[in-house]
Amino acid sequence: QVQLVESGGGSVQAGGSLRLSCVASGVSYSSCWGWFRQTPGKEREGVALMKYDSRTYYIDSVKGRFTISRDNAKNTVYLQMHSLKPEDTAVYYCVADPRSCTVGYPPRPRPDFAYWGQGTQVTVSS
Repeated sequence: QVQLVESGGGSVQAGGSLRLSCVASGVSYSSCWGWFRQTPGKEREGVALMKYDSRTYYIDSVKGRFTISRDNAKNTVYLQMHSLKPEDTAVYYCVADPRSCTVGYPPRPRPDFAYWGQGTQVTVSS
């Protein structure tokens, strides 16, 4: 049984930093790891993704501020977030899939990731 368990969420002031962690169990291989986020009334959006070859994808609004990384030995994916803004407030979900990170052209995060964590809340106050 695949489990993705996130941690590291919390409340910070604008300009602050947080690091999210996601520990995976029960999954031997994933072609793509990443992070989505969702706020009430809005669709989930893919924030940062990392392919098996370490190539990354970021939505424009977080480029230069967020960094996704992976520790294969620990089966853990991280999302380092700097210069946080109130609009980054959301529930952040860890995702994994044996297929590609993106679909279509121009490439966009696939909406049907196979595995999802339970989510961790990030709140940024102004």
